[in-house]
Amino acid sequence: MKLSLGRLSLLVALVGASSFVFLVVAIATDFWYIIDASRLETSRNGTGVLSSHSGLWRTCRVRNECYPLINPFGHENANITDSHRQLLSLVTLTGIGVYIAYSAAAFKEAVCLLRSKDLLVEIDIRFGWSLALVWISFVAEVLTGAVFLLAARVVGLKQRHEQVL
Repeated sequence: MKLSLGRLSLLVALVGASSFVFLVVAIATDFWYIIDASRLETSRNGTGVLSSHSGLWRTCRVRNECYPLINPFGHENANITDSHRQLLSLVTLTGIGVYIAYSAAAFKEAVCLLRSKDLLVEIDIRFGWSLALVWISFVAEVLTGAVFLLAARVVGLKQRHEQVL
């Protein structure tokens, strides 16, 4: 079976659309950064819930108690113009990188303050599936763009070849 240019374009368009869906799901969920401190909670006789998972918009404890972070698109900011919303979106996307770097630095500082090497054994800190979805979305978008550019090049070469003949 030969893969025609039309079928390839349809397939790549579906990959691009699914990439957008992955991005929306990743931004809307709260599993960017996961802290699992269940072993530490057990060793301290369950005095407090330390485990949590965080997203771009809020942080949630294990018992689904969520605390919102700053939401620039909330109802209390109804007088924001579209250009301000676009600027806030750009700042939010830039903040993703800063958020990841800050979280790693904050954990290192907490370990230094507690002066306990055993803390690293009892706490599991990892990035969640929301971050994985963003990376899948990014790779799919790059592949979609590359294939569409390649397809445009092939169509252009075919048109030039037909004009010569």
